[in-house]
Amino acid sequence: MKTLAIFVSIALAGLFLITAHSDEAVIEHNHTDNIMATQTQPDPDKKYPYQKTEAEWKEILTAKEFKILRGKGTEAPWFNEYNDNKEEGLYVCAGCGQKLYSSEHKYNSRSGWPSFWKPLADSLVAEEVDKSYFMTRTEIVCSNCGGHLGHVFDDGPEPTGLRYCMNSAAMDFIPKNELASKEQ
Repeated sequence: MKTLAIFVSIALAGLFLITAHSDEAVIEHNHTDNIMATQTQPDPDKKYPYQKTEAEWKEILTAKEFKILRGKGTEAPWFNEYNDNKEEGLYVCAGCGQKLYSSEHKYNSRSGWPSFWKPLADSLVAEEVDKSYFMTRTEIVCSNCGGHLGHVFDDGPEPTGLRYCMNSAAMDFIPKNELASKEQ
């Protein structure tokens, strides 16, 4: 029995590592099959300026971006593109290109996801209530397209005390040396 428990533990750990290292490792949230919805749906009365149909979103986003931005998924911690990025530049919405965060406000929260203590401007992100997993959290979405970016928590560093915990796949990074050419 003890040998079986060890074998099962090793198999589960291996499965987790394989999944966590996958570029497509995304925790999916199924809104229709679960009575206790895992994420709140966007407020239908709230209109975002940048609108696309579901088919258009699927055409312009990668499968991973679509699962996160439109399906409110969460990528695996630690093994994502921007968690360890220390390069100077801006993070923009992968859905619409709206500027969101600066590397100047990024810090190592040890959460496994890229974290910021503030957005470039409060108006660039919007908050929605997320009542998934038997708790209430504050979801952060792009104020231009409504794409799911991550969540904000009140355990961040000064001066705000906030931790904007974002999904790498929800953002694109523009290095500082490329910013001038993109703004022209």
